[in-house]
Amino acid sequence: MQNIVIAEPYQFVPPLATTVWTWPIRYWLPRRVRSAYGVRSLEFRGMEKITAALDAGHGVLLAPNHCRPCDPEIIGVLCCQIARPCYMMASWHLFKQGAIQRFMLRAGGVFSVNREGADRESIKAATAMLVDGRRPLILFPEGIISRSNDRLRPVMDGTAFIARAAAKIRAKSSTPGKVVIFPIALHYYFDGDLRAAVEPVLAKIEKRLSWQSQQDLPLVERVKKLGEGLLGIKELEYFGFAQAGPIADRLPRLIDQVLTPLEKRYELSQPGNDVMERIKKIRSLIVAELIAGQLPKAEVDRRWRFLVDCYFAQCLACYPVGYLDDNPSVERILETVERYEEDLTDKTTIHQPLRCVGEVCDAIEVSPERPRGAADPAMVALEESLKSKLAELARHGTAWKE
Repeated sequence: MQNIVIAEPYQFVPPLATTVWTWPIRYWLPRRVRSAYGVRSLEFRGMEKITAALDAGHGVLLAPNHCRPCDPEIIGVLCCQIARPCYMMASWHLFKQGAIQRFMLRAGGVFSVNREGADRESIKAATAMLVDGRRPLILFPEGIISRSNDRLRPVMDGTAFIARAAAKIRAKSSTPGKVVIFPIALHYYFDGDLRAAVEPVLAKIEKRLSWQSQQDLPLVERVKKLGEGLLGIKELEYFGFAQAGPIADRLPRLIDQVLTPLEKRYELSQPGNDVMERIKKIRSLIVAELIAGQLPKAEVDRRWRFLVDCYFAQCLACYPVGYLDDNPSVERILETVERYEEDLTDKTTIHQPLRCVGEVCDAIEVSPERPRGAADPAMVALEESLKSKLAELARHGTAWKE
């Protein structure tokens, strides 16, 4: 499990007020995305929309999809190219990875959010940033890294909640301008030799499972077979035997097998349908118990096993059903192999060269009032815009051919 849960009392971490550090970061970020993530080419389209909205005095919220760990840095490069420093919300655990990283995040305008509970300070700060309007605010509405560039995970309501809170304040004050959300579709293309990139990773995983090499299989069949093998091992752990039937049925059954006992333990009678919402509710209660410090060591260890279960369920939820069906693209195969490796080792081999296209969609004006008894129109528009643009960008990918 990656170190994403901090069992300590949460303390809000604000960004640094000065912009003096944004200029060195402006020159460092492009090198960072090349060296650390293998992104060799960047193309942004529609940046003038953001600049025009900021010049008009609007509060600007940028809402990108979140398919790769480098997305925050990529959006940071976009802001550098329009010569506007930004604010960005990020999980608190990132600020706990050492003093240098904490300083770099704050210097770049990043502030913390508590993923394990309500964070009024973070929401208040984000709202104030939109009311002020001098810098764009960046929120990732999916909430987690999906590693599935062609599928958008359910967007979370917090994005529209913050935007609407700022719109209400602006409407009651003399502050000119509105609050607008710009969906930004990030799509990555792999321009290298796919087989040469993924075969060493597949071989390592097969060796870890004590399998003989499956290299005689077509690549897509090899990746699928390995995925079924990994799934069967986890089903054996949680069910006592491997399940039968299509993956589309087995994945949700396994997620329920992992989460339902925890929901019963914590008396969550209405867990909801979205896996991430279910996990958040469970994890917040577990972390609260750990922070209280009243548990004996055996129970502390047990709570950490619960957190590992939650992390595993989150990993399962990030595998889109049918992602490798119907002549999958090079990128889909690469993403699937990367997720296998990450879920097994918490690390991912950097595959390059990657090429990123970032498309700024049309602005969504946020009303100060939300209609009662209906889906949030701002979130509906955001989700539809991102899905449509990602589907359009996906059509420019390269289909895999044996």
